Amino acid sequence: MKRILIFLMAILPIVCVMAKQDKQVVVLSCDLHCQGCCDKIMKNIAYEKGVKDIICDLKTKTVTVTYDANMTDIPTLLKSFDKIGKPAKVKEQSAIQPKPQQTQPE
Repeated sequence: MKRILIFLMAILPIVCVMAKQDKQVVVLSCDLHCQGCCDKIMKNIAYEKGVKDIICDLKTKTVTVTYDANMTDIPTLLKSFDKIGKPAKVKEQSAIQPKPQQTQPE
């Protein structure tokens, strides 16, 4: 029993750190000409470290990137866009707030 308790106490901080993700959303304006441009972004940026989701909008010429701020940041994302030949600029930025838990009446 004592071994199990020590094991749980040792692994609990690791689990807490892994569970804490600081998700951020950034909307980037990018020069998108066609669906091929969107495909190029989706294929390359999606595999960058920390990127969780990408939405490419050809009509508004924007790319919305959801990422883990503990793993990457906006300058790194912008460098990734530059690498693939699609320079981007920050249009807007926001943090995703955790949803409040609803309490059930007793």
